[in-house]
Amino acid sequence: MNLSQSSQQTQTLMSFLEHATSPYHTITTLSERLKACGFSALDHTSAWSLTPGGKYFVTPYASCLIAFCIGSDVSPCDGFRIGAAHGDFPGFRVKPQPELCKDGYIRLNTEGYGGVNHMSWLDRPLSLAGKVILRSDDPFAPRVKLIDFKRPLLTIPNVAVHLLRDMNKGVELKKQTQMLPLLGLTGEAVSDGVLRKLLADELDCTPDEILDYELNVYNFENGCCIGANQDFFQAPRLDDLTSVCALFEALTDTDRSAGINVFVVFDHEEIGSRTKQGADSQLLPQTLKKIYHGLGYHTMQYEDALYHSLMMSVDVAHALHPAYDSHYDPVHKCIPGKGFVIKQACSQSYATDSEVIAIIQQLCDAKQLPYQKFVNHSDERGGGTLGSIAAALLPVRCADIGVPILAMHSARETMSLCDQQALCEFLKQFYS
Repeated sequence: MNLSQSSQQTQTLMSFLEHATSPYHTITTLSERLKACGFSALDHTSAWSLTPGGKYFVTPYASCLIAFCIGSDVSPCDGFRIGAAHGDFPGFRVKPQPELCKDGYIRLNTEGYGGVNHMSWLDRPLSLAGKVILRSDDPFAPRVKLIDFKRPLLTIPNVAVHLLRDMNKGVELKKQTQMLPLLGLTGEAVSDGVLRKLLADELDCTPDEILDYELNVYNFENGCCIGANQDFFQAPRLDDLTSVCALFEALTDTDRSAGINVFVVFDHEEIGSRTKQGADSQLLPQTLKKIYHGLGYHTMQYEDALYHSLMMSVDVAHALHPAYDSHYDPVHKCIPGKGFVIKQACSQSYATDSEVIAIIQQLCDAKQLPYQKFVNHSDERGGGTLGSIAAALLPVRCADIGVPILAMHSARETMSLCDQQALCEFLKQFYS
């Protein structure tokens, strides 16, 4: 990747990360950028009349999105090329009764979301983003407002080593006690309703109008390049916004005359995907069927087309950590800067099979794109992603791919922008 590509890749990714501070803001940011690229928004509750060459997107729920481009010469047997990612990330969510006031401090009552690396969240500037639900004239249609404070609002302080002298031997951090963020000081009286007042001031409403909220604690720090030759890029939320950003760029920068290109962003991957807007739902199959009906095709043609379809489940992979190399397979070690990763597991925790790998390899070889193969250490359970879940509901060939990162699920993660570029270029070939 040359210097101009590196600079552009950095700015594109940094801009997206700064805007996508909650799953709802991920989808809002994507919606705005899709509209700017000529995509039309569809109503998921209405019948669709679609045309060849059209570009559309739909947001059935506020934290998920499906965008698609229809080929100008599309036919029923062409099938779909699907790129799937998730817009949520590990962290903390605010509970309904938010303030805990004791000894002059106001702490925010939170719960963990996903597999959080607790230690990495200490002593950082944190903020809040999400959605707030307001009172309305129709109780079945409450008002929904997105909110992002966009300023340092919270912190989770570490304890002094003088008070916990064995801390460097390992400390268990409890979510309900040690991991609650500081919101402020109480002064002489116990403060109640501090967060509600902050929300009301930000939304220009009264505290009584606020009925509920879903608020995400996020790392306020910006991304930056690191290294003697700026080899690394470090930022919050690389898992899995790198994939969302790459798929968006690929979908909007390609044109395929045959078939239908699809880009889906699921929610709740970090907590198992078993929700109405997660990969373990009928959301994607129903939408794909509706696309076929919108083109005038019937159900049997849709079902036949699935066997001509292909899906890329795009999520980050584990880069080799030089201090913990015994946790990795002795041969399949993925190094930052050596290309994006094809993930394999005979347990099918990754949905990849050899036929799809051959397709990926040939597409990469044709454009000289770097890639690596990842397999877990045989004595380590490793992780999984949404590929095997989505493919079980939608019987299409599938592969799990993504950029390798260090410190996965930490408040800041580290990667190489060369790998992001390779992933983007591959996905463009996939959609082309």
